[in-house]
This record gives sequence, C-alpha cells and structure tokens, in this order.
Amino acid sequence: MFRFLIRRTIEIAISLLIVITVVFFLFRIIPGDPTAAFLDAGFTVEARQMVIERFGLDKPFYVQYVLYMRNLVQGDFGRSFYHRRPANEVIGDRILNTLILMVPSLLLAYLIGTVAGAFLSWKRGTKLEDLSILGALAFRSAPVFWTGILALMLFAYGLGWLPHSGMRTPGYPDTGLLGKFLSIDFLKHLALPAMVLTLYTLPTPLLLMRNTMLETFGEDYIDYCRAKGLSERQVMLRHSCRNALLPVVTSAALALGTAIGGQVILEYVFGWPGLGREIVFSTQRSDYPVAQFGLLLLAAVVMLMNLLTDLLYGVLDPRIRLR
Repeated sequence: MFRFLIRRTIEIAISLLIVITVVFFLFRIIPGDPTAAFLDAGFTVEARQMVIERFGLDKPFYVQYVLYMRNLVQGDFGRSFYHRRPANEVIGDRILNTLILMVPSLLLAYLIGTVAGAFLSWKRGTKLEDLSILGALAFRSAPVFWTGILALMLFAYGLGWLPHSGMRTPGYPDTGLLGKFLSIDFLKHLALPAMVLTLYTLPTPLLLMRNTMLETFGEDYIDYCRAKGLSERQVMLRHSCRNALLPVVTSAALALGTAIGGQVILEYVFGWPGLGREIVFSTQRSDYPVAQFGLLLLAAVVMLMNLLTDLLYGVLDPRIRLR
C-alpha cells in the first residue's frame, strides 16, 4: 500500500507539471490582449507599456514560465487582470458556489440511481424495467441546456414557482455564509439547476448498476451462494451488489472530480456564478492567472479522485491488491 501511494503521488506530480506547462503556453499562444481589462481608448502607448511591464508580459515566454513556476511553489497563483484580486480568491468564491450546486445533486443522483439500478435488475423483464430504462435513456440523451430551458419555461416563466437565474434575489439581505446558503431565497434559486443536473446524471449509475448486477447473476459464486441456501435478498445485497458497485464507484469519482469544474452550460442557462462559467469568461478575457489556476485545480481534483477510486476498489473487492 505504501509503495502504491508513493508511486501514485509521483505520477500525479508529473501529470500536474505537464498540465501546468501545457496550459501556461497555450494561453499565451491563443489570440487576446490581457491588458484590455485595464486600458481604454484614452490610454497612451506609454501607459499601456507600463501595464504590460507591471505584469511581466513584456518578458519572453520562458522567463514568464520560470517566474510563474517559482511563484506557484510559493503559493502565489497570480493576480486577476479583470477582478484586480488574487486568482485564488476569485476561484475560491466560484468553487464554493459550484460545490453547493454539484455535490448534493451528484450524491442524490448516484444514491437514487444505484438503488434503482439494483431494484430494476431484480425486476428484469417487467414493464417497470422497460419504462424505467426508457425514461433514463431519454433524460440522458436530452442536452442539458434543452432540459434546463424546458424547466425554466415550466416552473419559472409558466407557473412562476421558482426564480429563473442567479443565486439570490437582488436586494436580499446578506446574513453571513451559513444564512446565505440556508435561506429560503437561496434554496429556491438552487432548486431548478439541482433538479436538472440530478435528472441528467441519474441514468448513468442506474444503467451501470443494473447491467453489472445482471452480469454478476451469472457468476459461479452467485450459484454457490444459492446452493448454500441463502435467500435471493441475501444474495443480491451481500454478494451481488458489492461487486456490482465497482464501475459505479469509478463513475462517481470521475463525475465528482469533473463536477468541481462545474457544468458550464448548466451554469450559463441558470446564470449560476460557478467555477466553470468563470473559467470560460476568464479565457475570453485573456485573464491568464484565473483561467490557469481554475484548470490546474480541476486537473488536481480529477487525479485525486482517481486515486481515491483505486483505494476504494481494494475495499470493495478483496481480490484486488494495490502494489
């Protein structure tokens, strides 16, 4: 186990170094003027040059890269050209908004989907299974922006039950961090995007669990358990479900890792100020520090979730040895 963790840590460090390098040079190759957030038509050439020199943009790429890596090691992720704040503060505000939306929706989707998938494998060949699979495929196949627009048309504009965009109603009093995320106003804004994301994600664990459960029913150890006199409920819950969870765990870890980057389209449709939307806007503004830190954070989380998946594999399946 210890050797496995050391090896994976080295692999993650090397992968992050590659991601940092590619992202750094990619942003400096694509067209765009990072000083546009500071300058307007009234600025002189000298003033523009001063801004460029202030941020070190006049230096060769390799010099900027060395300086960036040195600052990165010291925990300095740069200062946003647009927000005039440290990049980690900008990303910190957005990532909290994303987590509040993504994590509960994904947990709910995988909890319901896993249980429903196991139940459908037990009800194989019934009309309930046919209707459930049809509904799951329909929600998974529908583009998330289309489902979001339909939800807005029905619940926000048609019935008027829920707000159509943002996290809070303009002018709503700020009662602190805890009060902000537990207020009725915030929960109303959260309801629609969370519902759409849950419905979009739920078919994945449902179909994975159902299909894997059906595969395990034909294994020799399942026949052995039945020959020992165990009931079908015991066979399904204690033996079949445990092994069937492996692909679901993999999918959940990857989904949670990528969720940190947010659902860009979903955030755009509902006007949710999350990390994914901020990365897109930062790229459009050529706001290098914010975009680089956001992508670096996303890559790091995905790699760590992959490591967690490997560790969970060893817990769920004793036959797997981590070396």
